[in-house]
Amino acid sequence: MTERDSPDPQGLHQLLGRRPRLLLVDDQPINIQVLHQVFAADCQVLMATGGAQALQLCREQLPDLLLLDVQMPEMDGYELCQRLKADELLRDMPVIFVTAHQEAEAETRGLACGAVDFITKPFNPAVVRARVRTHLTLKLQSDLLRQLAFVDGLTGLHNRRFFDERLEAEFQRALRNASSLALLMIDVDFFKRYNDHYGHLAGDDALRGVAVALRGALKRPGDLLCRYGGEEFAVLLPETEMEGALRVAEALEVAVRGLRCPHAGSEVAEVVTISLGLVCGVPGARDSVATMLQEADRQLYQAKAQGRARVSASALQAAIT
Repeated sequence: MTERDSPDPQGLHQLLGRRPRLLLVDDQPINIQVLHQVFAADCQVLMATGGAQALQLCREQLPDLLLLDVQMPEMDGYELCQRLKADELLRDMPVIFVTAHQEAEAETRGLACGAVDFITKPFNPAVVRARVRTHLTLKLQSDLLRQLAFVDGLTGLHNRRFFDERLEAEFQRALRNASSLALLMIDVDFFKRYNDHYGHLAGDDALRGVAVALRGALKRPGDLLCRYGGEEFAVLLPETEMEGALRVAEALEVAVRGLRCPHAGSEVAEVVTISLGLVCGVPGARDSVATMLQEADRQLYQAKAQGRARVSASALQAAIT
């Protein structure tokens, strides 16, 4: 494959920090294999043979673009595209239909569902690569512009404004799908003393280091880390049960402690540590974003009262009874 034909000649790999992530959706494995050969060298290729599987992969892996067949059993491409566009977290994901249908009405219907392009089979691989490259570039540019308003200047993480929007969207999705949602509130222990002892410039460096450690400990693309304000951070873990959320919380605590950043003013360790408050569960009709935040804050207070540098957790349903 030449640089001209590659999906990434303009540095998408470098700008994303990874290879572009494509999801191929087709109920015929042979069709997936053909497209996989086209993109495997330059993209991380995900594959699904049905609409439900594709929807789950979208939520877990957040692909940059979908190449989607129209004719599939149970859930066809049109319905899948409509579901993606109805989901606030997935609606900006570009969809390109790849289908044997050549009728104008099929293309019109696909574009009306929210697709950005429509490619008919048999296709020219160079044309498919070019169109994918174009829409990946447009998606990246759009994401970068949108994110400028949602980035914390000190740490480079998303800011509280972005977090509040995502929390509301994830809460509503968990409520709608009866899925478990976990929220972590994190506080750097004795941070005022850190600033008093080392100075505010050193404090800024410490916060940047904590942000890097926290980000490195999160493994799923759908997990969200934000700077909530001051020395506070927040983590949102969609579709996560309590056991998994506790493992993540413990990994975050270990990651920050592993920085071995000296903290002479701490009463719990010789290095910078964090306390974490966790609430996790399937939201019910009586729950709200406010109740989740209040409970996570209450658990954070408990972690501090119990000695700091630890996790305190409660189940969402237990918190409201």
